[in-house]
Amino acid sequence: MPHAACQNRRRDSLSTQSMEPILVDSPGTLAEKHEDAVSEPAAVRLWLRLLTCSMTIEKRVRRRLAEEFDTTLPRFDVLAALDRRSEGMMMGELSQALLVTNANLTALARQLQSLGYLEMHRDPNDRRSWLVQITDSGRTHFREVATEHHHWIASMFAGMKADHSQQLYALLAELKESLAASAERS
Repeated sequence: MPHAACQNRRRDSLSTQSMEPILVDSPGTLAEKHEDAVSEPAAVRLWLRLLTCSMTIEKRVRRRLAEEFDTTLPRFDVLAALDRRSEGMMMGELSQALLVTNANLTALARQLQSLGYLEMHRDPNDRRSWLVQITDSGRTHFREVATEHHHWIASMFAGMKADHSQQLYALLAELKESLAASAERS
């Protein structure tokens, strides 16, 4: 069977799969991103459900980072990446790891440097490149914030049974593989 026919068959089977109705205003539930998408194909409804959950978690984390630590999620992400690499990272490598542009990362790095949380040094082999390293102060700050961050995330998932969390994790790994495969086909 030709490759395009396989893709069309897979797409058609996704569009005819049924899913349970979306709950909108029931107590203890979140409104869906587009609650009127009930008639959309199953894959679209699944994507909207993932988007709703992801956006809700991210919004709550951003708010708490700002309110409790006067910081941002991008700053937290930079410190998290650097905390894992005590030897530091080249700015381009850090940019790729965080999926941000060099320009955005440079602004973030300068902010964190002014707070004393990281140091930037020119690469002796390539004066155009910068090595970025977390400072002791940055590591202490990051670990304090990370501890709270872990509690926030755990509390948001506390309503799920442990085996359901493990199943969701496995299913999302399958989705991740599907996304990688679809990028290769594109």
